[in-house]
This record gives sequence, structure tokens and C-alpha cells, in this order.
Amino acid sequence: MSELYNHLKTLFNHNKVINKWLNLKLSNYAILCKISLVVEKMHPILKKYIPIMELIGNTFGKNCEVVLHDFSDPQHSIVNIINGNVTGRKIGDSITDLALEAWRRDGFGANKERMLLNYQSKSKDGKVLKSSTLFIEEEKGNIIGCLCINYDLTEGIMLSNFFNDLCQTESLTMEREDTSETFVEDINEVLDYLVDKAISEVGRPVALMSKEEKVRTVSLIDEKGGFLIKGAIDKVAKSLNVSRYTIYNYLEEAKAMREEGLNLI
Repeated sequence: MSELYNHLKTLFNHNKVINKWLNLKLSNYAILCKISLVVEKMHPILKKYIPIMELIGNTFGKNCEVVLHDFSDPQHSIVNIINGNVTGRKIGDSITDLALEAWRRDGFGANKERMLLNYQSKSKDGKVLKSSTLFIEEEKGNIIGCLCINYDLTEGIMLSNFFNDLCQTESLTMEREDTSETFVEDINEVLDYLVDKAISEVGRPVALMSKEEKVRTVSLIDEKGGFLIKGAIDKVAKSLNVSRYTIYNYLEEAKAMREEGLNLI
């Protein structure tokens, strides 16, 4: 595909009349090539969900976003999306903080459920969403991705009681006070959020943190799945003003304390 792309571009590069038209067509062609490669590399089990996505998205319309994530590449986990206008995401964008944490914990809540239904979330531009997520397993029971539905309730909430049943949401039952989910295009935004949230939870400026407080900060980030993100060690090390090797030591120390049943301060 890339050879054909380059050949066409060279062939028409000096023709000013059709150059603008060609660039538009080649741009669309390049997007199709990218999507084709994503689908080609997708796990066979995940491919089976694409027709289901089309069914759901086309049945419930433009306010119903359906997203398929492939966890083999968290930085670019979205491998298919229907009605991406709801959250403004596209193929190649990253995993959310909620999915990352649940994946790290091997499921939702204490019972490690594989499905979470009808929880409330919010898009970056303030849309109120009714969301459901299903983890997808391969033959050995390992989680390889997830199917998510995000329905934009913003218009429905402003209407009469006719939509009350549709707009009812349930509280998120995972062991966390913050039930929000962050929709981003770049996985680094999720990591920045997790680092800032952990530092805030410890409640002391980094410059004044003791070693124990830094260990707790690292532990909080780890529990949310932060270290599943590529480059997290260097990012956290820079944020805490320590070396990357110190972060590895903090992770081991936090792990040992958890195994011994000791509480981090």
C-alpha cells in the first residue's frame, strides 16, 4: 500500500491542477491504510465484535458511541470506534484511566467482575454519559481488550420525564471515591492525571515528602495501573525528583509491605 501511495504522489506531484484534489484523496487513502493495518493486527477474538458494534451504533444513533480497545498497545488501544463524536476520540487513541485501573486489578471491584453496567461518566467537553464496559478474554481467560458503550444523555436530561428510565444511572461500585472516567487521545494525559491524583492524595508537596510518602505515592500510581503505561518509570521519577532505579526500589518496597499486610501511610 505504501508503494502505491508514493507512486501516485510522485506521478501527480507537479500537476498543480489536481495536486490539491490528489492530496485530499491520498490523505483519505492513508487513513484507510492505517485502519486496515490496525484491523489486520487485531486479535481474532476482537474482530468478532466489530459487527456487534455496527449493530449497536447504528441502532441507537449518533449519541451512542461504541468503542473497541486492544490492550496489546495501551498507548493506541482504540482499534475500532462508532460515533466517536460523542467523546471526540478516534482509532489509535489511548485507553481510559478507568479501564486501565480495572485491567490492572484484573476486573471491576472486589469480585473482579468482567462487566460494569450503566455507570455515569463525563466527556472532556462536559457531556454527561451513561457508560457500560465489557472486558474481553482470550481462551486462557486473560483479558485482551474491552468493548465500551458511551451514550450521550445531555439532551435527554433536559427533556421531560419521558426519558427518566433511560437516564437512570447507578453508582460505580469500585473501591474509589472518584467515579469519573477520563477520555483522552494521548495515554500520557492519563499518566499525568494518575501522578497528580496520587500526589494530591498523599497531601504534601513533593519537595517536602519523606521517603515513606514517596513510596505511598508510587504505590497509589501502581494500584491504578499507571506503571502499565510505557515510560511511566521515567515520568514518575521526574515528578518525584528521584532516579528511575529508586522508583523500582519503591515498587518492590510497596509490594513487600502489601504482601505482609502492612498499611502504607
